[in-house]
Amino acid sequence: MKFILFVVLVAVAFYGVSSWLKSRQDEGRLIEQTSLLQKQIEHTSKLVVTEIQYAKVFSYENTRQFGWDYWDVFGVPKRALIISEAKAQISYDLRQLKYELDPENKTIHLTQLPPPEISINPDIRFYDVKDYPLNKFSAQDYNKVKKGITEKIRMEVLADPEMNNAQNRLLSELSNIYVLSKSMGWRLVYNGENINSTKELKSFLD
Repeated sequence: MKFILFVVLVAVAFYGVSSWLKSRQDEGRLIEQTSLLQKQIEHTSKLVVTEIQYAKVFSYENTRQFGWDYWDVFGVPKRALIISEAKAQISYDLRQLKYELDPENKTIHLTQLPPPEISINPDIRFYDVKDYPLNKFSAQDYNKVKKGITEKIRMEVLADPEMNNAQNRLLSELSNIYVLSKSMGWRLVYNGENINSTKELKSFLD
């Protein structure tokens, strides 16, 4: 009888120790996975930049009217041919990627994806300038022209295929997080929705 009791106690003790060691092992593995995911996301946090070159020719004309009350007596024009060479950059600052790790449920919650940032630096040169003392080109004219050209190029950038290429580069970086999380049995969630493929991940960028 004592022998049977001894065997039972040994079995219970062995089971308890085994369970404790397994829980410690699982906990250690979870901490290791969490640390690895954290490092991967931090490694992803960099600047993704796509550059586009634009060369455009514009014509500018402005007429200053002279007269009294509502009557225009004569107008003095000023004209110029403008050549603009601009470098546009589409960038995603992945340091703006916001996320939360939930080790207990093995889930990565993406809470904010980085928005595209568009910067345009036009080099503007005036040619064939024709103006008159009563209506000369001024710094205000230059700033107005630069602002108009910059806005026009911005609209072209938004419609340019390179915009999709820049987005694909961002997707490539985010896919690294998805692939690693999937291989470890973690879930990737954005705005409460599970991401089950890179295609679904791309849909959140559109």
